[in-house]
Parts: sequence; structure tokens; C-alpha cells
Amino acid sequence: MIKRRDFLKLSALATPGALTFGNVFAQSDAIKFGCPVPMSGAFAANGKYADMGMKLVLQKYGKVLGKNLTYTTIDTEGKPATAVRKLQEAVDQGTHFFAGGILSSESLAMGKEAEKTKSIFITTAGADEITGSECNAATFRWSVPTFGAIAQTVRPLLEKLPKAKRWYTITPQYVFGDGLLNAAKDVFKEKGIEHVGNSYHSLAEKEFSGYLTNAMAAKPDVLLLLNFGSQASDALRQAVSFGMKNNMTILMAWASGLEQFEALGPDICDGVYFGAQYWHAIDSPFNKEFVSFVNSSLKIDPNYSFAGSYICTKIVLDAIIKANSTDPKAVIAAMEGVKYEGLTGVEEIRKGDHQVIKNYYLLKGKAKSKMRNKNDFADIVSFGKSFLPLDKTMCKMT
Repeated sequence: MIKRRDFLKLSALATPGALTFGNVFAQSDAIKFGCPVPMSGAFAANGKYADMGMKLVLQKYGKVLGKNLTYTTIDTEGKPATAVRKLQEAVDQGTHFFAGGILSSESLAMGKEAEKTKSIFITTAGADEITGSECNAATFRWSVPTFGAIAQTVRPLLEKLPKAKRWYTITPQYVFGDGLLNAAKDVFKEKGIEHVGNSYHSLAEKEFSGYLTNAMAAKPDVLLLLNFGSQASDALRQAVSFGMKNNMTILMAWASGLEQFEALGPDICDGVYFGAQYWHAIDSPFNKEFVSFVNSSLKIDPNYSFAGSYICTKIVLDAIIKANSTDPKAVIAAMEGVKYEGLTGVEEIRKGDHQVIKNYYLLKGKAKSKMRNKNDFADIVSFGKSFLPLDKTMCKMT
């Protein structure tokens, strides 16, 4: 959960000259951004950090093409229908640039609406379909999709643990979870791994003891958690309380970042493997600059939700500058194929499916006694870029 001190720091951004909720839509000649994320419900913490990230980067740029930048927070509640309705309302108020969508289901829905309304939507959600079978010209994705997340976690872990032949999975039953599960099954089949069981759960689930009991009964070598956010934290916390960390390796394929480590604490994270889109200790020139800026601005280290929203918004801002226009069509053209210094090193937006080609990371939680500072929860074990070739994504850009 977001901490009170972070809310206070966020509030501190609303100083004279900064963006405030009150000036949203108040300037008719402003360039208007929308941040459609869950601000309530199970994924609210992710949404609130994403909101902070957009707010900070817009404040840093101040003006673009001589125009003020404004934004509004859009609480999607993690519900696709709600997300689409509120995005429509924002478009009616003149907003055409959106960065957000924590969940794949809401992101898929908002991407379609962005195309209908001649807007731009860039997201950090994971389902392969976003830049695959349901891609469109208005939608971009910064995060690695589920295929890459599995390739950069399951494959390197198998190399480290060649005797780990029995894997059990716990999966949220929606498009994101199924994407991860299907990608994992493909690797299992290729590598001769026995998939000894899977437990599906709903997006409302908070109690995982029954699923974990089933997993323990299957006696796997590896427990692979395919859920996200607070659900992944709850599943891991309960697995550790059952002593499973002592009997098997645990891998969370898609961690939600630093705030998740802070909530879990080093005793739970120690020895657990995590897949990550972003980690504040990434050794890249722009990430060092970014972390230093966030440290000086907010006195915190950025987490994934914060960083993802920041870089997504920055990508659109830089494209507006490059295009010298706020016409979404011109901005889309400026985004396609661009290479830039990103948080994970040199990143590139693939023109054919609007997927950002970037690194994904495998982390390993470390013991509290080995932490060099309060946020040094994990070491980067490996990283790399894994994406389906364009002709395999099923994207038919129109």
C-alpha cells in the first residue's frame, strides 16, 4: 500500500507553479494528459504511484510547444467498462494523450477506445494481445509482454536449477494470467518440465491457502506465481508462512516493484526470485539520472508503477516536441521507430506493433543482513530482451 509519507510528498508537488487537480481542463490551450489507472480497489497502490509518475514528469517539462501541460487522474477501478466510460468523458473534455492502464483487461478496452477517438494510449500492461492480435495504431506499450517476462525469468532460472523438473503455477483467471501461463507451458514443453498443477483464482481473491495446499500436495521443485500486485504479495506471504520457501524455489514472474518489496519485507523476499520490468538499481545512464531526480524531488526511490508512468508520459512528450504538433496522427508517426536512452538502456519503439523493445530483469531477494541500504532488497541476477518476431505477434496494424 502507498505510505502516508509518499502521499505527503505527492501533495508537495502541488506547489505554486505545479499541476493541480483544480487547473485540469481550466486552460483551453493546454496540452491535456489523462492518467487512467486503478485508484481504488486491489490495485490502487499501483495506480497511485503511476499517478505520481505522470504528475512529476509533466511538472518537470512545464511547457511544451509553448503550451502548458495539464492532466487529470482517471480512476478506472480496474474495470474495463468503467475505464472506457471515463476515457470517453476525458476525450469529450479535450484530452487525447493517455498513459496508464495497470491491468491488461482495462488496457485492451482503453486502447480500442483511444483508436476510435483519434487519441494516443500508452500502457505498462502485459497481455500479449495489446501489441498482438488486438493491436491498433493508437496504442503503444512500454512494458515487456507476458512472452518476454516468462522467457527472461523461467529460462534463466532453469539454467540455474537444471534439476528443477516439477513446476506448479498459480494464475489469475484473466487475459494477463492466461498469457503468462501459456508462455510458461510453452517453455515447460520445450525444456521437458513436468507441469504438476495449476490453480486459477479470480481478481477478487485474497485468500490463497487452498491453492497453496494443492501446490504443496503436488510436491513441485518450483512454485511459479503468475499473479500481480497485492494478490501476488498475498500469495507469497502465505506461501512463506506455510514454510514452502524451505522446500521449493519460488518465482514471482511479474513483480510490481520496490513498493512490493517494502510491503513484504526482506525476511519474506530473501531467496525468492522475482521478474521485474524495472528496478531502481539498473545501471543505465538515464536511469541514474532519473533516480537522482526522483530522490531530490520526492526523497524516495522510484518503483515500477512510478517509473513506468513517468517514461510512458515522457515518450509522448518527446514525440510531441519531435513532431512539433499536438495532432495525434503526427505524434504517432514521431513515436514509431524511435530509439532513445530509456530506463533500461537504449529502448526502441517497434513500428510494426508499437511495442517498446527493452530489457526485462530477474531479481533475487537478499537477506536483511546483506542489504546496503533500506531499498537494497534484491540483486539483479540476469536481464535481456525477448520478444516475438513481428510476423509472429499476430498484429495487423491498420
